[in-house]
Amino acid sequence: MAENKKNENNDDLVISIKNLNKEYKMYNRKLDRLIESVIPSIHRHSTFKAIDDLNLEVKKGEVVGILGKNGAGKSTLLKMITGVVSPTSGSLKVNGKISSLLELGTAFNPELTGYENIYQNGLVMGLTKEQIKKNEKEIIEFADIGEHLNQPVKTYSSGMFARLAFACAINVNPEVLIVDEVLSVGDMAFQLKCFKKFEEFKKKGKTILFVTHSVIDVIKNCNRAIIISNGRKIYDGDVKQGVDKYKKIIVGLDKKQIDKQEKESKDLYVVKEEIRKEKKNEIWKEHFTLNTDSLVYGNGKADIVDFGIFDINNNYLTTINNDEEVIVKMKVKFNETIDEPIFAMSFKDFRGLEICGVNTLAYKKLTGTYEKGDIAIVEFKQSLPLAPDKYAISFGCTKLDHNGNLEVFQRKYDVMLVEVLANRDCLGVFDIKTQIELKKGNK
Repeated sequence: MAENKKNENNDDLVISIKNLNKEYKMYNRKLDRLIESVIPSIHRHSTFKAIDDLNLEVKKGEVVGILGKNGAGKSTLLKMITGVVSPTSGSLKVNGKISSLLELGTAFNPELTGYENIYQNGLVMGLTKEQIKKNEKEIIEFADIGEHLNQPVKTYSSGMFARLAFACAINVNPEVLIVDEVLSVGDMAFQLKCFKKFEEFKKKGKTILFVTHSVIDVIKNCNRAIIISNGRKIYDGDVKQGVDKYKKIIVGLDKKQIDKQEKESKDLYVVKEEIRKEKKNEIWKEHFTLNTDSLVYGNGKADIVDFGIFDINNNYLTTINNDEEVIVKMKVKFNETIDEPIFAMSFKDFRGLEICGVNTLAYKKLTGTYEKGDIAIVEFKQSLPLAPDKYAISFGCTKLDHNGNLEVFQRKYDVMLVEVLANRDCLGVFDIKTQIELKKGNK
């Protein structure tokens, strides 16, 4: 059973999970369920393991990103931590008050007004009326639903309901915050308030469990990543490495492929030809700084054999001025016949955050058919008004099947390192090339 008490051995240990299991009985017919309930000795069910022998420790102040495909067991795990669902076996201990953003508004009574539900929700979460009163003003201001606050919740739009529920959940000063894909409620202004509140929690050293399908959100917000697959924890560690591993999982690479490849790798223009004007033996990538710790994976139907970055006169560029036009090139060799492959390129900063990128599908560029042995030379021609910094370039060759499933022939993440220069300082990620005019007005 889950326990909510102080861990006497380690005050920094907020969550301790050992050999946790959650099983659900699966019935083919309603009659089978009835037969079992009447005659317990008869078994008419199969068993589904939502969580399978999971172990996890989370310390105070950690921001943990939990990744996994739909049905992996992420939400089941969080529901057990919050006490909504009981474990089948194993131990689960939580030290401190939890605020959950799993299922917003579950404690709301639709017949009561928004104001009345603030108090009902707080009481359900274990707060006293005095504690709720202390937070009342902040909740009302955060929700910002105006005169609707005094109307029954059943009259609310889905957006207003989510705003009030989020405000109630976030403003109770918990030791542990559990977030499950809810930081996108409401309009853009409200989302900004949500993320600011999230940042406040991080600065205060609160412990946060953050479930999302957005790897960018994990990179930006978390200092630890966990991957769950089929109810089991298969990764726990560095955020960037975890995101890279998750990317391989979501495109369907099985464990054997992943293990093998991890061991082995410790206007747009497409031209189908063997070699264009370049010398046959010239290798572009030898002229650039390569990342020895890049991530390479795919099913082997195509290989990205070369890449580089050039000026408009086809000269190699080891540094880039952010006000000049450049050409990023890649060569792809096909090992099987492929129809309409997708070619992609992107830039990341050194935290692993994807800054910008492009692919032929986004530009609705038909790429044609390639036979075994063919080589495609792909050119991405553009200016790069990035802030002065060092960046990693990634390349990809993929395809969407008729069902919309992505097949990865090869991806090379963070394979080439480049430095962007500028003739002036830049705030943020991009140089927005502003023209500033000053005029003195009349008094």
